[in-house]
Amino acid sequence: MRKTPEASPRIALALAGGGPLAAVYEIGALCALEEALDGLDFTRLQHYVGVSAGGFIAAALANGLSPRALCAAFIEDTGGSDAEVFDPAWLMVPAYGEFARRAALLPGLAASALWRAGSGRLRWTEALAQLGPAIPTGLFSNEDIHRRLARVFGQAGRSNDFRSLRSRLSLVATDLETGETVVLGGPGWDHVPISRAVQASAALPGLFPPVTIGGRSFVDGALKKTLHASVALEAGADLVLCLNPLVPLRAAGSGSTRIADRGLPAVLGQTFRALIHSRLETGMKHYARAWPAADIVLLEPDPDDAEINLASAFSYGRRRQLAAHAYRQTRAQLRARQDELAPRLARHGITLRADLLADDGRALLAPVRAPAPVRPRLGRALADLGQALDRLERQLRPA
Repeated sequence: MRKTPEASPRIALALAGGGPLAAVYEIGALCALEEALDGLDFTRLQHYVGVSAGGFIAAALANGLSPRALCAAFIEDTGGSDAEVFDPAWLMVPAYGEFARRAALLPGLAASALWRAGSGRLRWTEALAQLGPAIPTGLFSNEDIHRRLARVFGQAGRSNDFRSLRSRLSLVATDLETGETVVLGGPGWDHVPISRAVQASAALPGLFPPVTIGGRSFVDGALKKTLHASVALEAGADLVLCLNPLVPLRAAGSGSTRIADRGLPAVLGQTFRALIHSRLETGMKHYARAWPAADIVLLEPDPDDAEINLASAFSYGRRRQLAAHAYRQTRAQLRARQDELAPRLARHGITLRADLLADDGRALLAPVRAPAPVRPRLGRALADLGQALDRLERQLRPA
């Protein structure tokens, strides 16, 4: 039986996806929330809902890793064994197995297509379409996600089993065969290892092959909805904190270069952000109508913020800068919205710490110190000798 602190979840966290950038933003924002929200332990919420990259963070929090611990592991690489919670290098391994399986189909498909085209049964363009099953379904393997997370969550005090967690964890994926949303960790799907569920929820079509679970194929959970906060609301949550890392940049108000002038990657990125954000806006309106008694708090980047909104979804190399920026911007949002948020949070026993938010000296990360120059052995010896002679001179100097 699942171990839960209450029969019905009351306070939930819903995390959207968006590649490594999403995880970086969410960690920075969560560290700001952890400081500012007194009375809330982010490792002891009643329900966690994660989609795609948000699934990594949700699964880690449900396993007792605090936002600060995630920052140490994910952003600063100082988390010891926890540093394996996520590494984008896992996502860049070519899908050799998928390539080999598809290549094995090519001779038979090609022979069939040539025969049917040569006999006049198909046009040549139609014959070429018969080769589709030989095209790989993903460029990169995502098997390392399952393998490495299974090791992380298999450590003492953690679990790779939904049913043994203290809190409820829901990781959303899409059933490729039906197009339906499936909540892994929910009824009928809580036997799936958490590591496998994270892998399925983050299997972006075209980039990664579908993940097979129980004979069915699963892909990224963001295909139908951006956030899936309804999973927590349907389970009885009174307060749902939502983090969405991707919004379209309002370039006209940001003072940045026109998006069209930045080339195809920027145009596609802005298009993708606009599409998923329009769905989010529709979803938030639906949540407000369907669950009027629940408090739903959404935090996301400012549309005018070019720093975060122009960053690539795979901007892991700038993780320190982007996480610190997300931390600062989240604090600024909480300050600007404190008159609205404080009473809503207070209904759930949470105090918004205005005094901490007013402290502009707080920072997510300590400044990176340049390593001390390593002097050659002779140089060190000469320096030591010079210091000794200086001390001797001072002692011999007449009063």
